[in-house]
Amino acid sequence: MTNDKPAANGQLPTVNTQLEDYILDHSEPEPEYLYRLWRDTNVHLLRGRMASGHLQGRLLKMLVQMIRPKNVLEVGTFSGYSALCMAEGLEEGGKVWTYEINDEMEDFTRPWLENSTFSDRIVFIIGDAITEAPKLGIQFDMAFIDGDKRTYMETYEMVLKILRPGGFILADNTLWDGHVLETPKAADRQTQGIESFNDYLTRDSRVEQVILPLRDGLTLIRKI
Repeated sequence: MTNDKPAANGQLPTVNTQLEDYILDHSEPEPEYLYRLWRDTNVHLLRGRMASGHLQGRLLKMLVQMIRPKNVLEVGTFSGYSALCMAEGLEEGGKVWTYEINDEMEDFTRPWLENSTFSDRIVFIIGDAITEAPKLGIQFDMAFIDGDKRTYMETYEMVLKILRPGGFILADNTLWDGHVLETPKAADRQTQGIESFNDYLTRDSRVEQVILPLRDGLTLIRKI
């Protein structure tokens, strides 16, 4: 179980912070541009912990390099950290199409994306991915779901329709600070959304899935 205060290294504090430091020290270093983005996110935005951070960011880059997608869909841009990590891992000609439903994020996020080395690989769109992404007419090879937890089910169904067979979905926050082990309160629609999504995946014969206990939980899903 973690608390809500981000550690200086860009991850959530754990009981064994020495082990976490060891993991980061023995993983690929966080690029300086991303470190500055992480710091700026936590200084200027509420809930800065929502940015992927060093460890998850390096994993996202490596998964992109392994899967070698041409088109990646991201639902939930936030400050742009995860989009930049996935764009970094793309081969020439690849694109990340990233949707942020909160238009108040645009003034912060767009400059970070447009001033990055990988700006030509990212299409940043303010809007609701559930209704707008299918209009692109693109078959995606990979998707990263990190938007509103209350609509994870709807987002998942949308993504599955425009994902190629054999494509991958990454769903973030699927352990939800351990609240998945609790009975959610009637008004807690976010926990309800995550629990319903996790339970639904176990019964969905269209996919294979595994939950990775990384940070707040990251589910790796493969469309059969």
